[in-house]
Amino acid sequence: MYTFHVLLVLVCLQFCAHTAFAAPTQCPSQCHCHGDLQHVICDNVGLKKIPRISEATRLLNLQRNNLGNLPTGGFSEMKGLISLHLQHCQIRELSGQAFKGLNKLIYLYLSDNEISTIKPGAFEDLTELTYLYLDGNQITSLPKGIFSPMINLFILQLNNNKLRELQPGTFKGAKDLRWLYMSGNELSSIQPGSLDEVENLAILTLDQNNLSTYPLLAMSKLRVVEELNLSKNPLSLIPDHAFRSFGRYMEKLHLNDMSLEKFSNAAFEGVTALKSLHLENNKLRSLPNSLEFSTIQNITLFNNPWSCTCPLTNLRKWMDTTRNRPDAVCASPANQKGKQIRDSTAFTRCKGKTKRARKGTRL
Repeated sequence: MYTFHVLLVLVCLQFCAHTAFAAPTQCPSQCHCHGDLQHVICDNVGLKKIPRISEATRLLNLQRNNLGNLPTGGFSEMKGLISLHLQHCQIRELSGQAFKGLNKLIYLYLSDNEISTIKPGAFEDLTELTYLYLDGNQITSLPKGIFSPMINLFILQLNNNKLRELQPGTFKGAKDLRWLYMSGNELSSIQPGSLDEVENLAILTLDQNNLSTYPLLAMSKLRVVEELNLSKNPLSLIPDHAFRSFGRYMEKLHLNDMSLEKFSNAAFEGVTALKSLHLENNKLRSLPNSLEFSTIQNITLFNNPWSCTCPLTNLRKWMDTTRNRPDAVCASPANQKGKQIRDSTAFTRCKGKTKRARKGTRL
């Protein structure tokens, strides 16, 4: 009889231990769950730590809870997660292996926290991650190779942080990154090589930073940029060949609100697909001959001290052939001051740029 009771106790202990550590099969008490625990919603319910959830869960919403720092392996039992929402959780630090085990995760939302530190290895195991949102934090620097596990990363949102510099190796491994948003940071330098690993970027936003010099060498490896936003940087000059490496693809270019004074003559060399160009609120007097107007559909020009002389002839000719009526007022010469460029008589004797005929083509 004694032996029987001992065996019974051992069996009970094994069962209890298994039950204690098995993945939960019920919805956490403060949360709402849908679809047999596939969606677990714990939005603004006063959580102080990460709840335990079922491996069946695909979406976990923990927004607006005070979670502080994310510990190592805090999500390691949630192996089925595809989407994880951690916005407004007062997170200050991402520990190494903070997302350990989440090798099916595709969406990770960390927006509007207080993240200032990302430890090396924080994103380990996130090999399927495609969308990463880190906007609205306090990040000042990015460890070299921090994104390297993310071989499928497509969108990286880093707007409104405190990044000061980009260094070579920052985006190592993220070779499929296509949309990179870095607006509203404190970038004063983008070192040569910083963007080499993400040469397939299609959208790059760098507006509202502190760039005083166009990062020509850093941009020269980019191949297929379709939209580039540099507005609200203290740039006075756009140099020769600024967009040449991706000029066949660039359709949208934002250079407004920069105190921009001048384009070098070959600034737009190689740019052949531009449709939308924003130049308002600068100090521009003229435009370079390398700017090709044949593809442009929309251009904004207001609040610039335009000099209505022959260098603007191609712009005036474009205005005469489009229904668009962009606001662009002459500041000089004196007899044209205050007139709209499209109404100015200053261009009647000017010759615009003409395309050369292809070899063997009759004129």
